Amino acid sequence: MQLFLYIADFIVPFIVLAVVIYGLLSKVHVYDCFIKGAKSGFLTVIRLMPTLIGLMAAVGILRASGFLDFLGHLLGQFTSYIGFPGELVPLTIVKMFSSSAATGLLLDSFKEYGTDSRLGLIASISMCCTETIFYTMSVYFMTAHIKKSRYTLTGAMIATFAGLVASVILADKML
Repeated sequence: MQLFLYIADFIVPFIVLAVVIYGLLSKVHVYDCFIKGAKSGFLTVIRLMPTLIGLMAAVGILRASGFLDFLGHLLGQFTSYIGFPGELVPLTIVKMFSSSAATGLLLDSFKEYGTDSRLGLIASISMCCTETIFYTMSVYFMTAHIKKSRYTLTGAMIATFAGLVASVILADKML
């Protein structure tokens, strides 16, 4: 186990060093490439900023208005029949839009129910098994200039549902 911790401490610096050495051996101007990539990344962030601000504002409004709690209570009546706690419905909905806002809800549920409770375990596992669908789609499609999403949303929703089912099964196995 100690070996893995040692390797984990040095893996990122090793990869950076390996890239620099490979670039120098290939006679590439590593610093110039780095600056060009950093500039490109910065411009991408500037292009994505309105989308990110819009998503964060929408999640904040939904959370502050109490609509998420209302929706969680409404949908929770149905999800409890399949073993998914209704208290986690707002977390699941928010996670589709913003991982940081979902983390805030996760911490709130930890304070209320505890980290080792069934609800806390399901919440933790579901945060790992699901993706920020709408955030990822908006960022990717905007950056790649894709106009038609085709079956992306359907596939992402199916994958999210599978992650939620897996989180319930895994949490029940752990308890």
